[in-house]
Amino acid sequence: MTTQNQLGSPNIIRSKDKNALEQNSDGVSIQVEKLSDRQRQITARVQIHQPVQKVWKILTDYESLVEFIPNLTKSSLIEHPDGGIRLEQIGSQCLLNFKFCARVVLDLEEIFPKLIKFAMVEGDFKGFSGFWSLKPYKLGTGEGTDLCYTIRVWPKLTMPIGIIENRLANDLQCNLLAIRQRASW
Repeated sequence: MTTQNQLGSPNIIRSKDKNALEQNSDGVSIQVEKLSDRQRQITARVQIHQPVQKVWKILTDYESLVEFIPNLTKSSLIEHPDGGIRLEQIGSQCLLNFKFCARVVLDLEEIFPKLIKFAMVEGDFKGFSGFWSLKPYKLGTGEGTDLCYTIRVWPKLTMPIGIIENRLANDLQCNLLAIRQRASW
């Protein structure tokens, strides 16, 4: 069974059905899945009319993400003790006249050209992990990219889960639209 969120947004659904994705008029599909009382998995998907390699290059230019991703105020590569990819990101926005900032330090694993996995090693959540998935599809004589972004979030007790869930679901939609727009340059 699925229900629309309390804010009346027709493009975000809550479901236990992992295949239940609803697409809005912008072509972005969002699903929010309740994993436990305070843990959510949010999946967003969009088709981008550009090849996988171009979308991959945009996603992995980590320090340039702040130039076009809404509410992302910092995205910096930092030293990883084992030589891997470590990224510090800070998101900031106003909610109900309150400035909300969240910081995460993520370890990333790139599996070119189809998957970027990440997991929080430090930050403002109890847990934060997920992945970007890129799949090619035929687009006339060319190729497009089916881009999927899945996060699993576990907020600290001081963060209201309902607000975090709605904010992240809306942000994921905006982020995918920003990536699609960037890819069309």
